[in-house]
Amino acid sequence: MSDRSSTYGSVGVDYDTLDAAKRSALAQALATSPLLAQHGGRALDESRGETAFVFEFDDKTMAIVLECLGTKSMIAREFQEVTGNDRFADIAFDSVAAIVNDLCCVGAMPLVVNAYFATGSGEWYEQGTRKESLVAGWRTACEQAGATWGGGESPTLPGLIEPTEIDLAGCAVGYVPEGRSAILGDDLAAGDAIVLIDGTGLHANGASLARKVASQSPEGLETRLPSGRTFGDALLVPAPIYVSLVRALIDRDLPVTYLSHITGHGLRKLMRARHDVTYVLEALPEVPEVLTFIVEQLAMDDREAYGTFNMGAGFAVYCRPEAARDVAQAAQAVGLGATVAGRVEAGEKKVVLGTLGIEFGSEDLQLR
Repeated sequence: MSDRSSTYGSVGVDYDTLDAAKRSALAQALATSPLLAQHGGRALDESRGETAFVFEFDDKTMAIVLECLGTKSMIAREFQEVTGNDRFADIAFDSVAAIVNDLCCVGAMPLVVNAYFATGSGEWYEQGTRKESLVAGWRTACEQAGATWGGGESPTLPGLIEPTEIDLAGCAVGYVPEGRSAILGDDLAAGDAIVLIDGTGLHANGASLARKVASQSPEGLETRLPSGRTFGDALLVPAPIYVSLVRALIDRDLPVTYLSHITGHGLRKLMRARHDVTYVLEALPEVPEVLTFIVEQLAMDDREAYGTFNMGAGFAVYCRPEAARDVAQAAQAVGLGATVAGRVEAGEKKVVLGTLGIEFGSEDLQLR
C-alpha cells in the first residue's frame, strides 16, 4: 500500500504509523484486564482489536467505544463561510454515527452516548445558528440510534485548536441482548456469505483528502458534480446509522457471524477479524459520485481508492450462506440498500475484489 500511503500521507495521515501506535496501546491496555475482576467483572480480551471493547459485569455483557469525527467539521465550517448554509447538524449526526456504528459491530445496542465538543475559542458558538444546529443534530442521531444522550465535555483549547474550528468526538456504552454472545467472529468460517450495506458518500473517513481536492479546485466546495450538486453539499451528506439493521438481524435470529464498519482503510477492513481466511467479493455497490470525483481528482488507481474510502459500502454483514438474502431483505426493510457481494473462503488472510483484479494481503491491515 505504498502508493496509498503517499497519497494519504500528503495530507498528514499515515496509517502505518497510526496502526503501530494502536498496537502499542493495545499491548499496554491488555495488562489492565485483571483489574475488572476486582469489581466482579471480566474483560473479554478477544474483543481487543475489534471496534468496541466488550466486558462482562453483573451477569450482563456490555461494550464501550470512543470515536471522533476527524476533520470533516472543517468542511462544514468552510461550506458555511462560502455558501451561508449551516450543516453542523449533519456533522453532529455523522459523529454519533461513527460512534454507534462501531459499537453495534460487536452486537451491542447503544444505551448512552456522551459528547465531546472542543473548540479553540468560545466565540465558535456565537457564529450564527451553528450551536443550535450542532446539538439538534446530535440529539436526532441519538434518537435514531435509540440511545440516551448522557452528557459530555466542551473544553476551550486555545493554542491547541484554531479559534475557528471544533473537534467532535464521543463515547458510547451499550449492552449485548440477553441470551446473546458478543459478535467477535468466533463463528466466522469458510463458506459464509458477505453482504455489503450501502453507504451515502464520504462518511467520516477521508475528509483530509476531500479538503485537499477542494483546495486544488478553482471553485472549491462549490464545484459542480455531474449531477449538478456541489462538491461541498455532497461531502456533508451524513452517514447512515446501522444500529437498526443490527437490531433487526438479532430480532430475526439470523446466523450472523461477523460485522464490519467500513471506515478508515477502506475495504481492507473486510479482513478485520482475527481469522486467516480469504474474503472474495464478486459484486460491489455503486460508488457515490462524490467519491468518484475525489478519486479522479487525486488520480488514484482502484487499489488506492478501495484501500482508502468505503467506495459505497459502509457496512458489511457476514452470515451463513442460506441467510444472505434474508440479511439483504432486513437491510431493505430499514431503508438500507444491500448487495450480496461475496463469500469467505479457506486460505491465507486477504481480500480479493474479483471484478477489479485487486488483492489486499494481511500486511495491508495490521490492527492487532
